[in-house]
Amino acid sequence: MLTSRWLKAAGVAAAITLATATAAHAAPAPDPAAESTAAVVMLRYDDSRAGGWEAAISAGVASWNANVANVKLVEAAPGTRAEIQIVATSGWPQATLGPVRPGGQARVELGSQAVTEGHDKTRIAAHELGHSLGLPDTKPGPCSQLMSGSSAGTACTNAVPNAAERSRVESFYAGGLASLVPADGRILVDAP
Repeated sequence: MLTSRWLKAAGVAAAITLATATAAHAAPAPDPAAESTAAVVMLRYDDSRAGGWEAAISAGVASWNANVANVKLVEAAPGTRAEIQIVATSGWPQATLGPVRPGGQARVELGSQAVTEGHDKTRIAAHELGHSLGLPDTKPGPCSQLMSGSSAGTACTNAVPNAAERSRVESFYAGGLASLVPADGRILVDAP
């Protein structure tokens, strides 16, 4: 009698183990879309002190967000800390060389002197944001290189990073984390 109960209990335990193992193998595969969403680094920017540049900043942010997949720039809610501080100044545009990490700090100065000399505001904004994302200047350079900045001339209005620029930024934020190397911290001035 005791043997019969033991065999019955062992059979139930084996059935439970088999059902658990089968359920584990039958679990749906992870959703690749959810995994790629988790790998996106969100960087907040504050442009509350960049009056007159709102449209250019929005267009520059949209250009980066449309062209890199693993890092997104989002406007910081009022009263929250932003990684990228954007301000309007009267001098030449300049920015902290990143890549800025979540919780880090970078500054972008959108200088009106470049606009006075005929440079495009949207290109300036996108270029300076590129510095915050880790890209140095590539001067002199053609208009097709966003990071060629003012060296491309005043007729250049390209505000879109080229393939090499996109690839470099994506490598800085690969795996959902910004580069382990701290932001460079140098200030890059985009004067001719």
